[in-house]
Amino acid sequence: MILFPAIDLKEGRCVRLTRGEMTSATIYNSDPAGQAAAFEAKGFSWLHCVDLDGAFSGRSANVEAVRAIRAATVIPIQLGGGIRDMKAIEFWLGEGIARVVLGTAALKNPALVEAAAHRFPGRIVIAADARAGKVAVEGWDEVSSMGAIDLGRRFEQIGVAALLFTDIDRDGLLGGVNIVATAALAKAVRIPVIASGGVGGLADIEALLAANEPNIEGAVIGRALYAGTFDATRALELASGIGRAK
Repeated sequence: MILFPAIDLKEGRCVRLTRGEMTSATIYNSDPAGQAAAFEAKGFSWLHCVDLDGAFSGRSANVEAVRAIRAATVIPIQLGGGIRDMKAIEFWLGEGIARVVLGTAALKNPALVEAAAHRFPGRIVIAADARAGKVAVEGWDEVSSMGAIDLGRRFEQIGVAALLFTDIDRDGLLGGVNIVATAALAKAVRIPVIASGGVGGLADIEALLAANEPNIEGAVIGRALYAGTFDATRALELASGIGRAK
């Protein structure tokens, strides 16, 4: 299982939101590149970055911060937020980003997702950000009538890399990941699923592993890392199979 430490960018700084509300932003680090290097030094093999300003404005807004993160690390980066056309996808993949995350575009412009997945196989991730079970877009400000499973099934046949499932109602609260919904989604689609929202400690990683669902690719860890409630070393050991109960 891959553990993705999250770097959410607002005005060039690392922040965490509560339930996706921009007014709830807590600033944790004014040096995103330094934070990325620290995560890499802890042993994480991927980074998950979100341009929050871009997600709300519809276009990339923290370009220099992302470039600094890319320059400071060698591990692959998964980036979302405001990437809504082929030009933006091409730009970020050209900047050395390993995978781009499409959320609003996935719901509103599925033809773009299909074209991008065919052109860049294995490098497109679909975001299924759900509020009360329904997919939310436009920086989570607009809730659709589509469920996460339906969104995932729409793209099963085109070669997307993963389906990033965030339970918005739990995001940033450290109250626990939605194991039931994540496992159900992983069973219902053939796309690898990444869990996000609510991870608070080792118990969440243990619960995801205990679900015994091979289609769960990993989990995004956010506030728990910044707040110090997450034992990164032990979590990485668990995720790699070291010391896990048989």
